[in-house]
Amino acid sequence: MKRQRTVSNRRLSVGALVLVAALALAVKTHAQQAGQVEPKSAPGSVTEQHGGQHDFDFEIGAWKIHLRRMLHPLSGSSQWIEYDGTSVTRKLWNGRANIEEFETDGPAGHVEGLTLRLYNPESRQWSLYWANGRTGELSLPATTGEFKNGIGEFYDQEAFNGRQIFVRYQWSQITPNSAHFEQAFSEDGGKTWEVNWITDQTRAKE
Repeated sequence: MKRQRTVSNRRLSVGALVLVAALALAVKTHAQQAGQVEPKSAPGSVTEQHGGQHDFDFEIGAWKIHLRRMLHPLSGSSQWIEYDGTSVTRKLWNGRANIEEFETDGPAGHVEGLTLRLYNPESRQWSLYWANGRTGELSLPATTGEFKNGIGEFYDQEAFNGRQIFVRYQWSQITPNSAHFEQAFSEDGGKTWEVNWITDQTRAKE
């Protein structure tokens, strides 16, 4: 989902991201209106064997969000703040991509962001990109991983307070109407993890 990402020198504008996604959606809509159908996976193909392109289908739709965020990760502090808000996720490319808009408010202010998720059928993994509405920039590198036994784990390595750390995203407790997300940091090569962002979501009533 969306997190307090660390500083990176490689960034793209959110405007460019939304434009690319909008173009992709427009092309798909045009093809559907013209009576074109996306090709089905051939028997034995990577997509058919794994089905990973639908791992994030549970996220499609509108959600109510409760967020707990640690103010000062990896500092020895245990101060947390809480937010409430909403998110909306839209499917692209028949499930091989989606875009989520995220917005919450709490004592520390307003948190607004956007997540782009892309599925690679060759690696059978997802790449997750987070953009903070405050800066209007897309953070790189992507956080990459996959789902196994109902739990999704995604990792990357980033700079944080002048040091290289590991970052982990974890999706769990997934039902048709709820899901749980955690972000954690590790400064010892993955031996121990400190959770600093916890999101619980329930599906919004239509």
